[in-house]
Amino acid sequence: MKHVGLADGVSATGPRAGGAPSLVDTTQLVDPEEGRWVLNVWPDALEASGSFQAAGRRGRRAGYTPKGEGVDPERSRLEAGRRAAGRLRRYAVANRTNRFGTLTYAEAEEDVDEAHEDIADFFRRLRAGVGKVFPYCWVTEWHPGGHGLHVHFAVGRYVHWSVIKAAWGRGRIDIRRRQNLRMGAGVVDEARQAARYLAKYVRKSFGDDRPSNLHRYDVAQGFQPKEVRLVGRSPMEVIEAAARLVGRQPDYRWRSRDEEEWFGPPAIFVSWAG
Repeated sequence: MKHVGLADGVSATGPRAGGAPSLVDTTQLVDPEEGRWVLNVWPDALEASGSFQAAGRRGRRAGYTPKGEGVDPERSRLEAGRRAAGRLRRYAVANRTNRFGTLTYAEAEEDVDEAHEDIADFFRRLRAGVGKVFPYCWVTEWHPGGHGLHVHFAVGRYVHWSVIKAAWGRGRIDIRRRQNLRMGAGVVDEARQAARYLAKYVRKSFGDDRPSNLHRYDVAQGFQPKEVRLVGRSPMEVIEAAARLVGRQPDYRWRSRDEEEWFGPPAIFVSWAG
């Protein structure tokens, strides 16, 4: 982890092929002995989230289980789904994957392992057809009509329909840019809408009985969004630091204190329009 002093400023670079799976800069704004607000910013995904950490509660990020999750399997599933959906959303927006596709089997596929092998083969063929690596993400869903599994995916570049069809070769395909957006919406808005669809299916997958060792979604490696961690004495301090990092004030702000039922530590979330 690279530590950056506030006087040095904070810089963030976009995702790149072959890069490290996770890059984190930390800017310290407070005495480490004090309680602090920690805000994780993903500049390329144009969002940030964080919470208050009491003094003496450092290093709980890895393996930390919020109160109640360990004894409540349903809450554990919901929280796991929420975290997975967030990771997928940030990846999709950071890489501007604004083209949403669906792959359907001609003959129903009920075997999750087989489906995952088919998806891996599809993206190998798609990369070969395009001639280069590129960011993508995918999730599976049980067909609501009882036709086994189908695949939803998003890419951030134009790929001719015939190339996708040849790469799949197992049934029907559908690929399109997102529609029904506000006037003036751009590629970030399109990617966010595609990400919301994918995230919905990820959360939904945590309610089925698939083996826990199987991925519920996957992404192309080498394009993970960079994370910058800001630490400060108040929510306003870290949000203002995030605004300087992105270059403007966030367009949306959420605070846990405005929620009637909130049982975790004080938390905040902000995002920027495209």
